[in-house]
Amino acid sequence: MHAGSDRYLTLGGLLEDLRRDAVLQPADYEAALGIRRPAGDTTTHPLTLLAKQSFEDGRRPGRKLNEDVLCEWLAGRFKLGFFPIDPLEIDVTAVTDVMSYAFAERHRILAVKVTRDEVWVATAEPEVTGWISDVEHVSRRMVKRVISTPSALERFRVEFYQLANSVSRARGDHSGVSSVQNLESMLELGKAKAPDANDEHIVNIVDWLLQYAFDQRASDIHLEPRREVGHVRFRIDGVLHNVYELPGQVSNAVIARFKSLGRMNIAEKRKPQDSRLKTRTPAGQEVELRLSTLPTAFGEKMVMRIFDPSVLVRSFNELGFGKEDQRRWEHMVANNHGIVFVTGPTGSGKTTTLYSTLKQLATPEVNVCTIEDPIEMVESSFNQMQVHPGIELTFASGVRALLRQDPDIIMVGEVRDLETAEIAVQAALTGHLVLSTLHTNDAPSAFTRLQELGLPAYLIRSSVLGVMAQRLIRTLCPHCKQKHPTDDAAWKQLTAPWLVKTPEFVYTAKGCLECRNTGYMGRMGIYEVMPMTESLEGLIHDSTDQTKLRQAAMKEGMHSLRLSGAHKVAAGLTTMEEVMRVAPLGRHTN
Repeated sequence: MHAGSDRYLTLGGLLEDLRRDAVLQPADYEAALGIRRPAGDTTTHPLTLLAKQSFEDGRRPGRKLNEDVLCEWLAGRFKLGFFPIDPLEIDVTAVTDVMSYAFAERHRILAVKVTRDEVWVATAEPEVTGWISDVEHVSRRMVKRVISTPSALERFRVEFYQLANSVSRARGDHSGVSSVQNLESMLELGKAKAPDANDEHIVNIVDWLLQYAFDQRASDIHLEPRREVGHVRFRIDGVLHNVYELPGQVSNAVIARFKSLGRMNIAEKRKPQDSRLKTRTPAGQEVELRLSTLPTAFGEKMVMRIFDPSVLVRSFNELGFGKEDQRRWEHMVANNHGIVFVTGPTGSGKTTTLYSTLKQLATPEVNVCTIEDPIEMVESSFNQMQVHPGIELTFASGVRALLRQDPDIIMVGEVRDLETAEIAVQAALTGHLVLSTLHTNDAPSAFTRLQELGLPAYLIRSSVLGVMAQRLIRTLCPHCKQKHPTDDAAWKQLTAPWLVKTPEFVYTAKGCLECRNTGYMGRMGIYEVMPMTESLEGLIHDSTDQTKLRQAAMKEGMHSLRLSGAHKVAAGLTTMEEVMRVAPLGRHTN
């Protein structure tokens, strides 16, 4: 087909087809006839104009006709595939090599996938085909057309080509520089200098990376050097995704740029460093990043943890507390003296729980002081201090200093040695509420862990108010979760030894555009709350039996992590597989 026979979509034609296919209801069709473009607007695609009206899908009441739904319908009409553009799945270097930005912009298309024999090209104009022969000729591949939303095409066309251009310029300006450092340093004489961290192209790549991470709801950004390239990975909902491969010397310059922004020592590449950085999301929300570098065989690796201040104001319900767990936890932290521990592995949400709790306890009548390593989120209603071993400011010496500051509530980032445990207990016994964390698998093992550190049983009995263990589970995507009859055997395995009635239905993960085909969106906590009671106190002595302690706590109503997860499954919030993955059946799990 030649360019002369190209036909662009019109609003009138689309409305007729939508009415004929019963996608647009008669009343909405009449209303849509009155849609007018804003004055001077000649470029907005008719599908985008229609999507802005938020009409209801005539085939599925309750569903809005957004761009994705309209484009899926359009693809079906022209027997083409619908391709939602997921930037995490696209090889930006390969797709931008297929055609120039000017060509893609002129025809409003974008290559989205390149194989040995085919190039997939996304368009929102199914009857415009004049560009196909040019692409096939230049790329020496067959073109496969797919339909994508006009707004995604506009956005990613600019982003992909800007990124590719910045990487290409940064690499071109400094070609020949060996990216290999430390273990395999190479001497290359007469070569160009390495890219400067303040180079315009490097600045562009860093800005894109941050914006991209915020868009994708990433909690961590990993920049990992390899022999010739640098890998960029994002952690989203607890799972790492490959995002991009940067040329080695460009990757080093990007890390140097982040170090510069975080006021780290750029010249020091042999020692690990930590810092923090504040920035804003595209939506204008302030976000804090914690930066950490590590020397590796191929150069410095950097991990940036993204802290969203909005987690500070989350309610216990939003965090995932059930009614009984919340009641027990609030009862424990309502005391004006004693010590409460939150336990779990790294990344299980302990800090978020403590911050959310402190935020609710920090009324104008009380003085809340924290000592952390490092301060993870800066909060104006607390007095926060950071551990600094270089000047002998440890957790233990920090708590001693805090005790002279007339505190009511003290948060100790982590109890990791006997000295810190003793001073935290001392603070609890002298009329202060102390909150802290421990690294243990479940709540009962916190008591044996304190004894392993060397804390006497009588001090534990007199100071500890309770322990809560927690994990984070991924929650089901509300847009695509599917109802299934419950597998009775799997349910019994999940809830044993409790005899919990098998629900008639549970939900399973399917995957859709909204959740990037993972079936999950966001995370919430599962909890094991164990308040100290008189009967449990009697079981804590010089040879505490952890199994007996767990059994006694369960008799008093403590739910295990697995059972807490099972309640979330029964409520349709997550899957049995996810709970089993996060809280496996270990020696002390049930």
